[in-house]
Amino acid sequence: MKLTIDNDNALLIIEDAGEVKSMDLYSREAFDIASLEWVRLGWQMKYSYTFAWMGRPIIQLPEDMLRTQEVIYRLKPDIIVETGIAHGGSLIFYASLCKAMGKGRIVGIDIEIRQHNRDAIEAHELYEYITMIEGDSSAPEIVSQVDDAVGDAETVLVILDSNHTRDHVAKELAAYQHLVTPGSYIVATDGVMKWVYDGPRGESEWKEDNPATAAHEFVATHPEFVIEQPEWPFNESDLGTNITHWPDAWIKRK
Repeated sequence: MKLTIDNDNALLIIEDAGEVKSMDLYSREAFDIASLEWVRLGWQMKYSYTFAWMGRPIIQLPEDMLRTQEVIYRLKPDIIVETGIAHGGSLIFYASLCKAMGKGRIVGIDIEIRQHNRDAIEAHELYEYITMIEGDSSAPEIVSQVDDAVGDAETVLVILDSNHTRDHVAKELAAYQHLVTPGSYIVATDGVMKWVYDGPRGESEWKEDNPATAAHEFVATHPEFVIEQPEWPFNESDLGTNITHWPDAWIKRK
């Protein structure tokens, strides 16, 4: 596919498989198409590797974090479970929201919490809101530890951000679905893999081997869940599509 931005005539021109289509450059459709290409390019250039939250690298697209904040503030969960810790930036982000709201704590799981990351997280001023568990997030003994940490929490949000293969995400969805409370979500992040498989940092199998595929397969056999992008609480534009690394990620318990 070839995209041409014609500023002189305010057009976006798309050439694909021998067909040519043009549209108003300042239309919602053009915005969505150009944004997707920006996401694809930004992922290849590691744009999301340029941010930190309160001192810790976060490695997320900022819009995904802001949209997640919107959901967290609406739900005000007692517990946020996140698989995948890395440098701890997202743990600190969620903890800062819990402190601001006066409610909630975080349970983070990673197969390996590197010592320098553990030390930095434990030394952080928001560490009191965080519990870390080391091990395979899909292993029964680790899920049992998470269950104990969650306890009888009334509202639980689960975010899956560890190993992003289709099989592993499917295991996590099966393992943590029982924690998700009605109206809340289990979020299968980084479905962007299906969009970037053909770039220099991608792999061809990602076209199907990605969290979005696992999410669709999960809801097909679990009718109590639905893939549903959370509604924006504020919108004075004609837009309605997220700029995201997390397509088809938000799996809501009905």
